[in-house]
Amino acid sequence: MKTCLDISGLGMQFKGVKAVQNVSMKLEEGKLYALIGTNGAGKTTIINMISGVLKPTSGTISFQGTDITGMRPDKIAKMGVTRTYQNLRLFKKMTVLDNVLMGAQMHNTCGAWESVLQTPRFRESERSMREHARRMLDIMGISAYENEIAGSLPYGNQRKLEIARILASDPKLLLLDEPAAGMNPQESRELVDIIRGIQKEFDLTILLIEHDMKVVMNLCEYIYCMAAGEVIAEGLPEEIRSNPRVIEAYLGKRAKHAAD
Repeated sequence: MKTCLDISGLGMQFKGVKAVQNVSMKLEEGKLYALIGTNGAGKTTIINMISGVLKPTSGTISFQGTDITGMRPDKIAKMGVTRTYQNLRLFKKMTVLDNVLMGAQMHNTCGAWESVLQTPRFRESERSMREHARRMLDIMGISAYENEIAGSLPYGNQRKLEIARILASDPKLLLLDEPAAGMNPQESRELVDIIRGIQKEFDLTILLIEHDMKVVMNLCEYIYCMAAGEVIAEGLPEEIRSNPRVIEAYLGKRAKHAAD
């Protein structure tokens, strides 16, 4: 297996406070990983450093053999590292289809003059992007809403739309920050099936932050657990489920039983 993402000795300080310290992770291509931990454990800070939103104060991040530590977010995204956020970041006044087209535009090679002149290459590019965007909507099960305004969709479908938009950018590494947040149990079960499906169809490497332990245990192949800015355990779901440090720091007896 090739390594998709290699994090070594990663650290982040905010005004002297160590939000993340000495974190190392290795993600193999085509696998589904989870990063779990209590609020404030440093999970989103890790995602922010991988995606370039934050520049680490120590350590390195390598994506497919290229050092991306501190690289600009747009450059990292163009390399194939894309993410969702805890809070939805949709263009809520635009249509569903136009939202997904925004993701597809990332790899548009046509220049401004081609757009103005409506050249054959531009028209073919537009047709191809629309086909691609519609396929992403179909995969996420929301193609019937392509002409609806994004902000009018139910919350669960807005979450699916956000994933459709980043899928349209043809990612290689997908960072999902609490994708099941705010969803009801039925929506969460559907999301598990959708994420598993897109991971296999596109051969994606996925790193998932999630508090819903049923989602994590039913979906992920390997789990990292954080507490107070450090990785305190890693392993297969059954290993994490029974790890005393994880139970004490995060899962607790109730969450452990819920995941059974």
